[in-house]
Amino acid sequence: MKKQFFAGLLGLLVVTSTFAAETKSFLNVSYDPTREFYRDYNQAFGKYWFDRTGQRIDFKQSHGGSGKQARAVATGLKADVVTLALANDVDEIANAGYIRKDWQKQFPNNSAPYTSTVVFLVKKGNPKQIKDWKDLTKPGVEIITPNPKTGGAPRWIYLAAWGYALKQPGGNDSQARALVSGIYKNVKVLDSGSRGALTTFAERGIGDVLLTWENEALLAQKNLAKDKFEIVYPSISILAEPSVALVDKTVDQNGNRLIATGYLNFLYSPIGQNLAAEYNFRPRNAVVAQKYASKFPKLELFTIDSLFGSWANAQKIHFSNGGVFDQIYKK
Repeated sequence: MKKQFFAGLLGLLVVTSTFAAETKSFLNVSYDPTREFYRDYNQAFGKYWFDRTGQRIDFKQSHGGSGKQARAVATGLKADVVTLALANDVDEIANAGYIRKDWQKQFPNNSAPYTSTVVFLVKKGNPKQIKDWKDLTKPGVEIITPNPKTGGAPRWIYLAAWGYALKQPGGNDSQARALVSGIYKNVKVLDSGSRGALTTFAERGIGDVLLTWENEALLAQKNLAKDKFEIVYPSISILAEPSVALVDKTVDQNGNRLIATGYLNFLYSPIGQNLAAEYNFRPRNAVVAQKYASKFPKLELFTIDSLFGSWANAQKIHFSNGGVFDQIYKK
């Protein structure tokens, strides 16, 4: 019995030693505004993992418009995990056979560890007096926003405006279409992604207002040009829930499933949640959220499901080829 025990222990030590000695390459394919967050998050998780396993991880990141990133993974980019702007982009990868169809059940909160919303970034003093969605249709207002056909944030932005119109007294799809048409009529530059749109507005100085993620607006206000911009919170906006998932086909091929599962679970830990809040994402953890309550103003938020049924439904009606967005923008 003792011989079997020591033989088993010796085997475990050999496996652990081999596991620890190997440096694993690991790719997270993400969307534009998470660059800074995942840079520091990778360092934190790498230390956590090494302290517990002795294994080092060589982290690699890929960033771009969420829709474009999803298509890259769906056509063969070997990501271990995806951390994208919306569930529909992950569904596209699942439909291609790389991710299990019930991926939203793998992690808490439908696999959305933090949230954000859509706000307006304007120049200091708000010279065009932009206070709500209807003000974006005023003559002479120049809007900077990304393209809903290539990025995730712009689809949240578009649907936030549509939902605002629906939630007005007597609001309906006809009124929503009129409002959204008026907004896109005033778009000066339609960038491919939210980080490009931020550069166009904040660094190139084009436009009167940037429609963007709350976390991007806070980043610009803090780091790019202090006292140059201010954030306008509309009366109603959308609860944006960026999604995360294991790329099952890749992690099973390269043996990274354990690391990838730990990596995404760590997003829900106090360390992960605090890092998310520091980089301007709204944490799910109630204790951490209370700690950062002054950073994230309360406002009326609606969900995709409550007004559009599902992301799949919204995608089909509004963003598919020939859908409502195409009809509005071409006109």
